[in-house]
Amino acid sequence: MIKPLEITALVLAGGRGSRMGGVDKGLQNFNGLPLALHTLMRLQTQQGGLIGEVMVNANRNLAAYEAFGAPVWPDTLADYAGPLAGFLTGLERCETPYLMTVPCDTPLFPPDLAARLAEALVRENAEIAMAAAREEDGQLRAQPVFCLLRTELLESLVKFTHAGGRKIDRWTGQHNTVIVPFDRPGDEPKAFFNANTLAELHSLESP
Repeated sequence: MIKPLEITALVLAGGRGSRMGGVDKGLQNFNGLPLALHTLMRLQTQQGGLIGEVMVNANRNLAAYEAFGAPVWPDTLADYAGPLAGFLTGLERCETPYLMTVPCDTPLFPPDLAARLAEALVRENAEIAMAAAREEDGQLRAQPVFCLLRTELLESLVKFTHAGGRKIDRWTGQHNTVIVPFDRPGDEPKAFFNANTLAELHSLESP
């Protein structure tokens, strides 16, 4: 069983934002708050009290992110190496047994995300628990940036990334990974919808 405060949560805000015109996604407003701040607040109110520390992975505008009150860590890999670079930074800085990753551009992620990933990780004695959601075509698809990881995977990820590996699923495929569906009755259908444009982001805002 994973105890309260044993999970450190990491907000992934280190991308180029190229599909959003190069803007810094985490600093775009959502319902009046910067996306990354909204994400931090949603993490701090996760059901079950499993999340202790929260951190942000960002590669620019660091002072703006630091103003949100959480530690901010840039990638240790060069050249915007993608989400796995954020995973690596988080595992290097994590002081709890578990790290949970969430992107900054998916503002409606489930309030019970940590609890359900933790339950599946323990139940299956897995190394990684990865969320999955049902998309409009009815297919259940993994959401690889929503992961709960055991922090002892750091050495494995260092080897993988230093050998040039950049794809999340290729790395998680080397480990005992449990896929956790978020398609129960009552689950928010848009919980894992990530906004790639400002128009998509505004479409998710409360009316």
